[in-house]
Amino acid sequence: MPVVERLAALHIVVMIRETADPLSLFAEWYAEAEKSEPNDPSALALATVGPDGMPSNRMVLLKGYDTAGFVFYTNYESRKGRQLVTHPKAAMLFHWKSLRRQIRLEGPVSQTTAEEADAYFATRARGSQIGAWASEQSRPLESRFALEKRVAEFGAKHLIGSVPRPPHWSGFRLEPVLIEFWQDQPFRLHDRLEYRRTDAASPWSTRTLYP
Repeated sequence: MPVVERLAALHIVVMIRETADPLSLFAEWYAEAEKSEPNDPSALALATVGPDGMPSNRMVLLKGYDTAGFVFYTNYESRKGRQLVTHPKAAMLFHWKSLRRQIRLEGPVSQTTAEEADAYFATRARGSQIGAWASEQSRPLESRFALEKRVAEFGAKHLIGSVPRPPHWSGFRLEPVLIEFWQDQPFRLHDRLEYRRTDAASPWSTRTLYP
């Protein structure tokens, strides 16, 4: 029996189903992750680059995606916010352990419109809205009490009525020029499908990669 057939006999191999549009495949995988992931299927690792060329990485939550790109929100005065404004390129990584899958994206980043940011900010819990005002994100914090004091101060300031969006808090949109789908397979012979284009106006090309 050929090696591949012997491996398949030991484990059910589900190959990546190639589509013409990677967004439709992303939507399919994302929907499955929403059903199977125990917590935060929208969580992704976001990599940015600082002015010294040193990369940095952290987890954020995806708040929307369409043909225009993948959107997340943050404090523009945070470390990642400053890095993205200065160097508007980034990489994203979704890893869904329950499905043994991951998706990588790379591309230029642009700022969302004020209207988009206002609309999303209005959906946040009031405590999170107050927190966006109170947190001087990525700056040194002298004590937990200092943070709680700021939360109380801004809570009192916006005690009545809706909480407006802070001017320094908004969104970014990554417009991918590379999307790679990765599916775990037996004996680390993983399935990898890459979509690549030169810019948003160009068609996607695909290729499979060695694991």
